[in-house]
Amino acid sequence: MKFPCRLDKFISHIAELPRSKTRAGIKRKYASVNGEVITSFDYSITQEDDVRWQGEPLVFLGKRYFMLNKPSGYVCANKDDLHPTVFDLLDEPNMSDFHVAGRLDIDTTGLVIITNDGDWSHKITAPKHNKFKTYLVETQEPIDEDAILALQQGVQLHNEKELTRPAIVEQLASYSLRLSICEGKYHQVKRMLAAVGNKVVELHREKIGDIHLDENLKSGEYRPLTDAELIL
Repeated sequence: MKFPCRLDKFISHIAELPRSKTRAGIKRKYASVNGEVITSFDYSITQEDDVRWQGEPLVFLGKRYFMLNKPSGYVCANKDDLHPTVFDLLDEPNMSDFHVAGRLDIDTTGLVIITNDGDWSHKITAPKHNKFKTYLVETQEPIDEDAILALQQGVQLHNEKELTRPAIVEQLASYSLRLSICEGKYHQVKRMLAAVGNKVVELHREKIGDIHLDENLKSGEYRPLTDAELIL
């Protein structure tokens, strides 16, 4: 939300009311700014103004950032008619303008960042900023040296013109590896393993840039990012 802001837009957003109900309430003198009743929808307010709705203060919380340990079965969308979303796991006010910074597939688990700061999320997710995303990958078939070398050099994905950027690969066991990529193509990790003749059976993101998934967060739990984590 940008300031100065229209009174009806501000109240609708903070009170989470439809704009029509907000305007009806303003007409009924439910809204006040700095102690003065306001009946004009387009009255301009600043972030410093004391805005009240039926006597209750409405506070703009500003930019917020949350780390979530995403469980399987949840989609990274604000709304979905078929599946629960990651927003169903957050008990926070005024989430209508939040988005997921770096989405995960419905069956992929691990680190998800949810914020209302578009500029910040672009810096951590856009490929040009070279922020690596790190995944733990479990595969259907053993991982051989040729596959690891191919992933490190870049592979050809189906329906893509260019090779993927070189990945950082650490083999953990015959059927598992740690894979870091700085792109975000559709289903990229799964398609990369398919390109080397394998299949992903489990996928878990543990890191985005320098932000590690908090090991104290159980599946489905979340917390605000720290000031140190916000530094890009």
